[in-house]
Amino acid sequence: MKTRGFIAIAIILGAWTACPVQADCFDDASQYQHVNPQVLRAIAWQESHSRADTVHRNSNGSTDYGIMQINSIHMRLLSNYGISPERLMDPCVNIYVAAWHLRSKIQKYGNTWDAVGAYHSETPSERDKYKSSIMRIIAQRQYLQNQ
Repeated sequence: MKTRGFIAIAIILGAWTACPVQADCFDDASQYQHVNPQVLRAIAWQESHSRADTVHRNSNGSTDYGIMQINSIHMRLLSNYGISPERLMDPCVNIYVAAWHLRSKIQKYGNTWDAVGAYHSETPSERDKYKSSIMRIIAQRQYLQNQ
């Protein structure tokens, strides 16, 4: 998917709804970017425990915003489309940006767990720790659903 199309959808979505039902945003963003909604939900849990108001200042000077903890290194590109740090605090906008980011990693690494780990970091050791965490979260959720 082209970046411009994704961002236009995120802007339009954020303009007409506060998206109180995050589940719909996960499903819609996943469908739009052709990524797994369960992976997106697991990333939200890993990143913020699914809290839309989370802001984290990193030791390297960057900042992570919202439910999916979108890093400020993306702000230059996102600002070209009217997405500010404040807009990233809208859960639906944040989830759509995260789906786009995950899609970009899938395009680079293929539809693999390495792509999921690269959502957090492309450094192999950090990537591998992150993908293991996401795999555990998904496995735990599946186990609980089957109980």
